[in-house]
Amino acid sequence: MNAAVDTQQVLTINGERLWNSLMELARIGATPKGGVKRLALTDLDKQGRDLVVSWGKEAGLSITVDKIGNVFMRREGTHPALPPIVSGSHIDTQPTGGKFDGNYGVLSALEVVRTLNDQGIRTEAPIEVAFWTNEEGSRFVPVMMGSGVFCGAFSLEHAYAAKDTEGKTVREELERIGYIGDQTPGDHPIGAYFEAHIEQGPVLEDADKVIGVVPAVLGLSWYDCVVTGMEAHAGPTPMHLRRDALQVATRIMQEVVAIGLRYPPYGRGTVGMVQVHPNSRNVIPGEVKFSIDLRNVSGELLDRMHGEILSFVERTGRETGLGVTIERVSYFPPCPFHPDCVDAVRRATERLGYSTMDVVSGAGHDAIYAARLAPAGMIFVPCKDGISHNEIEDAQPDHLTAGCNVLLHAMLERAKRVD
Repeated sequence: MNAAVDTQQVLTINGERLWNSLMELARIGATPKGGVKRLALTDLDKQGRDLVVSWGKEAGLSITVDKIGNVFMRREGTHPALPPIVSGSHIDTQPTGGKFDGNYGVLSALEVVRTLNDQGIRTEAPIEVAFWTNEEGSRFVPVMMGSGVFCGAFSLEHAYAAKDTEGKTVREELERIGYIGDQTPGDHPIGAYFEAHIEQGPVLEDADKVIGVVPAVLGLSWYDCVVTGMEAHAGPTPMHLRRDALQVATRIMQEVVAIGLRYPPYGRGTVGMVQVHPNSRNVIPGEVKFSIDLRNVSGELLDRMHGEILSFVERTGRETGLGVTIERVSYFPPCPFHPDCVDAVRRATERLGYSTMDVVSGAGHDAIYAARLAPAGMIFVPCKDGISHNEIEDAQPDHLTAGCNVLLHAMLERAKRVD
């Protein structure tokens, strides 16, 4: 923080209250290693939802639930007809999740409301706290389900039909926990959307910065690749007569990494899942299936990376004589956030005197879908060692307070404080 700025002269949130709320919510689904397991639409998710809604009601907020279970908690403005300034995230977690991923975004938005109440501050536009259904996608796919249905990325019926590993559907589980509302997703207006979040990466901590201003989220292309050779005995089969699917697959895997390296600073190339058949110590692999994940900050660069991997796969199959197929199974275009919201975050950070840098998000967030319907922006704070989606996920209370202070001032700028 810049010591020249006296934050006592500037409106700030109650950091201790924010921290205590995070810790209380984290007790629901707490794991022995200090994390949280609160999967979407489980009994524990219901308990978490009920707790956050009860806090919203205590803060005088009205509650709206839509048909996919998204929850909006509204603080009225002096001009109720204006579209609300919304902030939030999600409270469902990974099976081995942490206390802050998603939860921080929801409870920092609630803390903004509590602070406005404490200070008796009114706004022209209403302010709303939102939490979205099944952001993590760990129990049901697709990921970012609630915000995706809300913005029309996929249909309500498609989401309702999604099943978990036990065959339970989203619709059945929403009804069971009592969070299938009446409002049609997308019929809820948004004037602007902000999302505060731990970075989930190491950049801010490495640079010793407190606030990440997020201008964009990386786009991604996911692929399934299959290399088909021939199983054979590892001893009697000479090297030059082998049709080794794994050795050919590793060529492609190395190229995935090379493509990411060719497009700095935001190029990413990852192989995260590999299945080898028959996976026996003394059998030459006859088939390898693996995933490919390519990311970049612009559609043009991502398209180039897409073209390069397709060309390399085709050439590898031709040169080796093995069967090689590749299929793109998912695509999210890069998401630039609205300059007005990005600048609002930047101005709030400068006013408060926090050290800052721009950080392009490499992970998906509900803000991506909200940005399709309204101006949107994000605020990042550091997390310890860049670790997230892990029970040891951690963040410093003063960093969390700083991000919430930035959120408060960015939202006030958009909602227009009434003096």
